[in-house]
Amino acid sequence: MAAELSAAPALSTPAEHLFEHIDPEVSAAKNEAQARKRSDNELHNIYEVARTARELRHGGWKRVALQFPDYMLGDAPWVVQALSAELASLAGAADPTEATGKVVAKNSAARKTATLPQRIYILADTSYSSCCVDEIAAEHIDADVVVHYGRSCLSPTSRLPVIYVFTQHTLDRDAAVADFEKEFPERAEKVVLMADVTYQDHLQGLVADLVSRGYGNLLSTAIIHDPMGQIPNRKIVDAGGNELAADVASALDLKEYSTFHVSTPPTALFLALSSRVKSFYILPTSTSAEPSYASAKRLLGRRYARLLSLATAGIIGILVNTLSVSNYLSSIDNIRKQIAAAGKKSYTIVVGKLNPAKLANFAEIDGWVVVGCWESSLVEDDAGFYRPVITPFELDVALAGDDHRVWTGEWWGGIEGVKAAAAAEEAIPSQTPAAAAKKSGVEAREDEADQDDGRVDEEESEPPEFDLKTGRYVSHSRPMRMAAKAAAAAQRTREVGNADAASSDASLSSGALALRPKAELAMVNGVVSPGAEFLRSQRTWQGLGTDYTSENSTAIEEGRSGVARGYVVGEDAEKR
Repeated sequence: MAAELSAAPALSTPAEHLFEHIDPEVSAAKNEAQARKRSDNELHNIYEVARTARELRHGGWKRVALQFPDYMLGDAPWVVQALSAELASLAGAADPTEATGKVVAKNSAARKTATLPQRIYILADTSYSSCCVDEIAAEHIDADVVVHYGRSCLSPTSRLPVIYVFTQHTLDRDAAVADFEKEFPERAEKVVLMADVTYQDHLQGLVADLVSRGYGNLLSTAIIHDPMGQIPNRKIVDAGGNELAADVASALDLKEYSTFHVSTPPTALFLALSSRVKSFYILPTSTSAEPSYASAKRLLGRRYARLLSLATAGIIGILVNTLSVSNYLSSIDNIRKQIAAAGKKSYTIVVGKLNPAKLANFAEIDGWVVVGCWESSLVEDDAGFYRPVITPFELDVALAGDDHRVWTGEWWGGIEGVKAAAAAEEAIPSQTPAAAAKKSGVEAREDEADQDDGRVDEEESEPPEFDLKTGRYVSHSRPMRMAAKAAAAAQRTREVGNADAASSDASLSSGALALRPKAELAMVNGVVSPGAEFLRSQRTWQGLGTDYTSENSTAIEEGRSGVARGYVVGEDAEKR
């Protein structure tokens, strides 16, 4: 007989456990550390409360937004309280003229009011990627500054100032030295020491310990905001922490150096450095399996296989995975032009945080290119996406063509490479103005001759294209090229008229047979739309209301406007 329930089952999360969160994407060891209760002193050190308060007071910001990764949200209320208390302490101890810079407060209460932020907000929305600063969410509460906690990609922002708090973690330095000596027994070995941003504060002490043990060819790194550097977001310094001279740094060949990295690096950094250094060793800081240098080669091989799928794709989706990285709009424009130049169609889509279910709704898209920071642009191969998702660098390789595509082993994840490539093209000196004018004149005469002749290259005259993964023939890899030809031919036919159309068609030989189906492609605002053609011909469900030939109109009503913290409806907006 089943035992009777002594109490009602818990159908919701108890209030006291609302902020307890275990991140499924991190290792078991880190999850245990998250679940363990930590003292106030530990949390003060981890979240660098004193330094953050000093910078907030020095900046004079009144509205502060705190951004945490999901697994740190459990500590967010404590951080707000500790930060408020630290700011109050600084305000009470500081000279009022120094604190405000303008107004001299006459009592302690007024001093605290003058120097404390008006509000401290916790940004608990799910952002595109926790490594990027969520400026959009911060603007919803009209923040003056964002305090970003946890590891960061350090991509430049465009709207708000940022205070980075990488958080501090403990490191067993003796064990790290022992692992280094085991991996590099030769004291003359050339090694560059790196660390994840959350362990960066241990790096100089580790280098000093190794130098005392006889290692003489060690270099270290320091954090900077430069994703396109020799080592992304790092500058190379000597064993004493001094920056190398410009000529020495430029002449440094990383292929002669091995890399010793403290903690697991982001996969994007791991792949980017694997082709730049001699070898890559990772010092594990958790119980999870760490990737090896050999695994980077396998990962790069799989990335190359995925990009080949987009070499024969006809419709490519530009997937916006950031709204905060500086100059992301210009990168989207450059990618769109690059896809159009290859004769392919592109659609720009914003879906928020990526998951396979969202992208599976766009069945007409043959593949995706992600516009994001140098970390979030990389979507893992085993993420379960219906179509391949690649980076802008990989798209450049995919569109190069079979005759020019060369895989050198180099790799990059973000949009910084797109901007650098565009700048490089502008920097390359072109031919003289006279030569350019001559060339443009020749091209114009050739185009005019083609129009006079009325000939359109037949589809059969183009070299056949095959999917290099499946070996199948692909007939739709460049839909915009064929659409342009079809539109031009249709326009010439209309201009010649019905009487001359027959002779024109006869001169086109079998071209008339090829042009007829192309002229029937779906058009949107006078432009051929492969997406609309897919919707018309291949989608089995085309949305609600398709059973009716006409729809009844209704009066248009003004809806809500504003931001989430204060919507206004209709005429109420005019009263404000």
